[in-house]
Amino acid sequence: MYMEAIVEEVTEAIVVDNVSKQYAAGTHALDGINLSIAQGEFVSLVGPSGCGKSTLLRIMAGLANSTRGTISVLGRDSLSSQKEQESLSFVFQEANLMPWRTVLRNVELPLEMRGVDKKTRRNKVMEVLQLVGLSGYVNYYPRQLSGGMKMRVSIARALVSDPKVMFMDEPFGALDEMTRHRLHHELLDIWMKTKLTIVFVTHNVFEAIYLSNRVVVMNANPGRIKEVVTVDLPYPRKDEFQASANFGKSVEAVSTALKGGV
Repeated sequence: MYMEAIVEEVTEAIVVDNVSKQYAAGTHALDGINLSIAQGEFVSLVGPSGCGKSTLLRIMAGLANSTRGTISVLGRDSLSSQKEQESLSFVFQEANLMPWRTVLRNVELPLEMRGVDKKTRRNKVMEVLQLVGLSGYVNYYPRQLSGGMKMRVSIARALVSDPKVMFMDEPFGALDEMTRHRLHHELLDIWMKTKLTIVFVTHNVFEAIYLSNRVVVMNANPGRIKEVVTVDLPYPRKDEFQASANFGKSVEAVSTALKGGV
């Protein structure tokens, strides 16, 4: 459940307070998670398989419930109205596109379900497709797209409702290294233009460092936060950034925190 906001002026997008998750079968997925994420921040969750990264992400997004503890999202204890629900979006590991709908019709689906008129939603779809570099593919079907292009469509669909917070669960995990790196650039460009708050799950330390303001390192059995590493390095981050000494130091800090975390 979510925690009721104490003040009207909210600087944190998400506040996780002593959250734990235990399944009916007895598995203790999360224990005593405390985390604050500021508005406009890019935060990545990393850790070994089974440490509860995706579970925590889903609880923050309201897609799963915690066993104990409270969460505040955008200063509210629950996102009950349609407008509040639209302030959050979720990008899954798979693009999950409808194969019988074109790129345009896949992206417009959230607006169509809200009853937005055709002209308004088509204008918004073209805006977000331009943002993700797919304005020339509106009439393509998913079968005609590469893996990277499908993920761009998924991101566009998540952006079309103008969310304030976007949750991303290993969206680039199945992509080849060159495509993944290109999408890193594009995602950071979108983030800086939209001022979104992004919470991003990944197994890849280099990806986490390249994208994030902070990296949350988690332990397993049960899932706990071991350390939060601040990546105090400026944006925009170009290719040469990954060859810098500062990037290497940040990778070393996260990798050291991960040791013994299995």
